[in-house]
Amino acid sequence: MADLTLNEKRLLVALAPRGRAGAVALAEALETSEEAVVQYAHLCADRGLAAIERTVTKTYTLTPEGEEYRRSGLPERQMLEQIGEGIPMKDLQALPLSRIGIGWLRKKGWITIKNGVAQTIGEVPPGDDEIALAAPREGMPGIPDLLKRNLVVEAEEAAYTIAITPAGAALVASGLDLREETGTLTRDQILSGSWRTANLRRYSLQTPPKRIYPGKSHPYQRIIDEVKRILMDMGFVEMRGDIALSAFWDFDALFQPQDHPAREMQDTFYLDRTEPLPAGWEGVRDMHEHGGSTSSIGWGGVWEAAKAEQCVLRTHTTPLSVKYLIENPKPPVKAFALGRVYRREAIDPTHLPEFEQLEGIVMDEDVTFRHLLGYLREFYHRMGFENVRFRPGYFPYTEPSVEPEVWVDGLGWVELGGAGVFREEVTAPWGIEAPVLAWGLGISRVGMLKLGLKDLRQLYRSDIDWIRESPVIGEGE
Repeated sequence: MADLTLNEKRLLVALAPRGRAGAVALAEALETSEEAVVQYAHLCADRGLAAIERTVTKTYTLTPEGEEYRRSGLPERQMLEQIGEGIPMKDLQALPLSRIGIGWLRKKGWITIKNGVAQTIGEVPPGDDEIALAAPREGMPGIPDLLKRNLVVEAEEAAYTIAITPAGAALVASGLDLREETGTLTRDQILSGSWRTANLRRYSLQTPPKRIYPGKSHPYQRIIDEVKRILMDMGFVEMRGDIALSAFWDFDALFQPQDHPAREMQDTFYLDRTEPLPAGWEGVRDMHEHGGSTSSIGWGGVWEAAKAEQCVLRTHTTPLSVKYLIENPKPPVKAFALGRVYRREAIDPTHLPEFEQLEGIVMDEDVTFRHLLGYLREFYHRMGFENVRFRPGYFPYTEPSVEPEVWVDGLGWVELGGAGVFREEVTAPWGIEAPVLAWGLGISRVGMLKLGLKDLRQLYRSDIDWIRESPVIGEGE
């Protein structure tokens, strides 16, 4: 046992004549803290030299409301004293404590109600909760009810008793070296050579060191950063925009009809504000009503400016693409947006009312649908999905449209977004003539797949243990 630390030796020496003692008393004897004594004791216990006993005591403290009722009585007791021979329920309900007291009077069976009149059942001795309220202590039967009513708060206090084992006592009897130890050499000790005669602390190479948790970004944030880096490596630039938009940009500019179900309140967060229509809005109106000057026949009917002026929390990032194309109408254009979008979804393991969406566009003179498939396949490969396939899809603002799928072991083929070529109804009102490839992707779904999660909500929780155990993704590359 030559590798015992000085503190362990001092603890055993202090404990030997006592046999067993509380951590508080030992801390006073060793002139240190109770926490330090418990730490030394655990080290000795690991070597079989000491035993530790932990005793937990629960204490109860009255809340301000509980203190008031201790002085005046519980609401039901106060009301019971006002009922007398009987009282109509309407008068009973008018008493100050009726909202709390009536329910407890009935639950405890202290009153009966007949023909709209409340009557007491006679003398009612103090209940367990009233007895406990006077002086709450652990083990009293009324404590659980007081806790449920938030009239007391519970606290736990731990006390440690440490006993020396026969092996520890024998070691003390054989003699222990209590000279001060040197754990870290100084520059002067090394230069002077005095380290040669110093009592150096011995270290066990079998003892695992304390685990260190370095600073680390959130696993989901690392995936978002990885996606941005991949797209920038592919030659894309990032576009940004407002979260609150007019319905004109979120729906109308994307040739989504004004009676489309997705525009209803049950799918969209509408704001109590409006925004003026931008210059050139007449072209979008004409496109909806009769197809403008294109080969389209539009949606027909009357397009309402008031509906387009309503503001919403953006339901997707595609409006950013249209705005970017208006600002950059000449090809070539390669841009992406990755931001938060909002929809009125019920919260469950696979749905949230807000999540991140990736939006990408490519505009050039001769790009085709085949180029779109190539971009998507390359992007998903770089994201780590080896097998990618496509199936036909439908979206109001692209034609042709496609839904990419990737193969995930244990899940099979998983759909990861939508893509297509912008329809002329989207680009023509703004004078954009070159074809535009576009796609959207829910990054949160990618995050779940890459991190092996079953619950989407985990991506947005600050679970420190999960963050510490999650491997670093994409850093250092």
